Amino acid sequence: MDDIDRFLEEDIGSGDITTETFVPDVPGRAVITCEDETVVAGLEEAAEVFKRLGVTASPEIADGTRVPGGTAVMRLEGPERGITTAERTALNIMMRMSGIATMVSDATLRLRKHNDRVMVAGTRKTTPGFRKYEKKAIVLGGGDPHRYGLYDMVLIKDNHIEAAGGIENVMEKCLDLPYNMKVEVEVENAHDAEVAAKCGADIIMLDNRTPGEAKELYSLIKGIDPDIVVEVSGRVTMDNIEDYADCADRISLGAFTHSVKASHFSLALLR
Repeated sequence: MDDIDRFLEEDIGSGDITTETFVPDVPGRAVITCEDETVVAGLEEAAEVFKRLGVTASPEIADGTRVPGGTAVMRLEGPERGITTAERTALNIMMRMSGIATMVSDATLRLRKHNDRVMVAGTRKTTPGFRKYEKKAIVLGGGDPHRYGLYDMVLIKDNHIEAAGGIENVMEKCLDLPYNMKVEVEVENAHDAEVAAKCGADIIMLDNRTPGEAKELYSLIKGIDPDIVVEVSGRVTMDNIEDYADCADRISLGAFTHSVKASHFSLALLR
């Protein structure tokens, strides 16, 4: 059973009682409309949801497109019962993914007023079982998905440093890693930033720093090795993200996935 089947099984269970009772077994048509300005994401997944119920879905736009409110984004044709049964699962996916893509796009647009190169990124603060779709939505919004899990790169955080006995020990152990393994180190002060930079970290994350503190550490790190990617995380919000535009190459926000506002879509049967 793949993800789409699991999503439908969760909602349908032993059967859609309401649809089976009140919706006639006849062909039907419907349209899905975006109610607010949104960067649309999840059309591909929604189309697959409808397909499992025998409904043909025809997207009107491409995923990743910003559209104004009132835009028809998908048209449906097939059994009315399939349309109404699949409706909520499909819309839930679109609402969640589009909300993420929109927030990422909005953050990027704010940063572009100050810095053409800085990227925004997601984190692992995702919904269990839905991470790959949330990461895809980040990309569709113009962001960097960051790592997908604990397996695809090294990210050394404060507890790892504490457990290893200090930043020096951490960086020494990095010598035993495969040569092509990316290493990111989270630092909270100038000493740790300097050690990490001089010992070959690929990415240095400035955690919970004010814009002023982040700018000082950014200058320190770039002075040691300008090729190191400097990431800012923690304390960053949509309200203050522009304050960090000139002190990072990448800015990561857990809020993209842990507290994003869903976009609003509606489905209407056509007569």
